[in-house]
Amino acid sequence: MVIIFAGLAVIGLTFVGLFIFMKKQMAKIPSMTAKECLDYTLKDKEDAIITIGIIKDGHTSWDVYGKDGKKISSKLHTYEIGSLTKTITATLICKAADEGKICIDDTIDKYLDLPQDKEYPTIADLLTHTSGYKEYYLESPMVKNFFTGKNSFYGISDEMFLKRIARVDVSKADKSWRYSNFGFATLGQILEAVYDCEYTEMANEFLLEQGMGNSHISTGDGDLGKYWDWEKDDAYIPAGAVVSDIEDMLIYAGHQFDEDGLFSKVHNSLKEVNATPSDWEQMDIHVDAMGMGWIIDETNGIIWHNGGTGDYNCYVGFCPETKTAVVVLSNLSPGYKIPSTVIGIKKLKEIK
Repeated sequence: MVIIFAGLAVIGLTFVGLFIFMKKQMAKIPSMTAKECLDYTLKDKEDAIITIGIIKDGHTSWDVYGKDGKKISSKLHTYEIGSLTKTITATLICKAADEGKICIDDTIDKYLDLPQDKEYPTIADLLTHTSGYKEYYLESPMVKNFFTGKNSFYGISDEMFLKRIARVDVSKADKSWRYSNFGFATLGQILEAVYDCEYTEMANEFLLEQGMGNSHISTGDGDLGKYWDWEKDDAYIPAGAVVSDIEDMLIYAGHQFDEDGLFSKVHNSLKEVNATPSDWEQMDIHVDAMGMGWIIDETNGIIWHNGGTGDYNCYVGFCPETKTAVVVLSNLSPGYKIPSTVIGIKKLKEIK
């Protein structure tokens, strides 16, 4: 059972891969440029395809890199974006609040049919990862998924998930910042309840409305392969099941500069969390505050989020003041050499 928990921690919808570096390796990273990090990560890696896009001075551009960090054909590739899905879920929550369907200061039992003998977090607590919920709770499908190599959260149905929510009492839980896939899956349950619509349908329609026609909840199809499997009613879909390409993700990054509407609201600080791990601080990466799903690096004036699945990792970050943004999409696992988060933040600081 200990081995299973360890495996889940690695292949789950983790808050991507910065903890996995050896101390000796990490010591070299702060002084490296974004390109040096990219070249190191892609050295002798035959099947790697990393796409990097930027928005600067109102212009958008992107390049694709392969083995040894060399530019290759600028072809669109379909990547899993993992936990960046959470920012989409958060924006849908913001939309629901704007439409008067929810109030983010309400506890979740106002919208979900739950026992009244427990304490539940507010929607705002879920959005800021301060709910007291763990990253995930072990369910029986996770054991089978570990041995079959499937997505850790495959087969955890809405019904199973709601039963778990009903059993978790956060009255004595630590309410400090703790990244929680379970919390964002709970937000998906709330959206389904107030709209009487499956999250997948809701998210796909929203992405299409934003001009992101190549982005959707994964169906397992795409040119890069090794995509996670999902069942139709899997409860963790709102925490990490979207696939996308660089053109769509640059559109998404561009939306973050809108001064009115949903995208401007999700970046407003909801809570100071001061949750930067020491290893991240060494690389000048900060978790100072939380908006609706988005991480706010007040030290550098950056708003960001990342994502990772078994074979993909990614990053989106932007500077509202200079209206610069960086997107990094990779078909490498979060634990392979230097993750997209480090490359992306370095690139953003270089151009902002």
